[in-house]
Amino acid sequence: MSASLSLARFDSKKGSRSEPYHRGLARVPHPLRSKGWDFSPYDVAMCLIRPAAPSDLSALALMCHLLWPRATTDEHARELAPILAGNSPGSMPEIFFLAQHPDGRLAGFIQVDLRSHADGCDPARPVGYIEGWFVQPEFRRQGIAGQLLAEAERWARSQGCREMASDTWIDNVDSQSVHSALGFEVVDRCVHYRKALI
Repeated sequence: MSASLSLARFDSKKGSRSEPYHRGLARVPHPLRSKGWDFSPYDVAMCLIRPAAPSDLSALALMCHLLWPRATTDEHARELAPILAGNSPGSMPEIFFLAQHPDGRLAGFIQVDLRSHADGCDPARPVGYIEGWFVQPEFRRQGIAGQLLAEAERWARSQGCREMASDTWIDNVDSQSVHSALGFEVVDRCVHYRKALI
């Protein structure tokens, strides 16, 4: 899976300055400001970032389908169900974190697991790896992707990781910009080939 985060420019809802940080929008520095993204002063939503639970299955499956449309929502749900129940099919730990917007809606998710190695990372240690990273279109450009990443990084550190890795499609320029703005560096670019043997 690819962390094909994409961002779209749009006018976000404005929050009240007097609202607590976890219930509204806040004036906070954002790393994308220096990359030319024109945020208004109060458009960074402070979401509740929490682990996904079995009760989130339908909503999470729909977001997975929006990110990876080759599989249906039902196919994603079948793959997600054991993970959300704590029975990950892989040998390495993995977790989904959700961003719950102050208005109660789920704004996005990040899927992170451990890999025994990743390009450009120390092969002697496991690496935290972003398998999926998605923010709903109506919630983009509010700093939510960065909040999700911060929680994924905390989880990876708790698993003993010293590095985080990710990937995205070569033509997904917005995703590449977000990765760069949030501290990632490019370590490799490649083209994959296949040939049928008849």
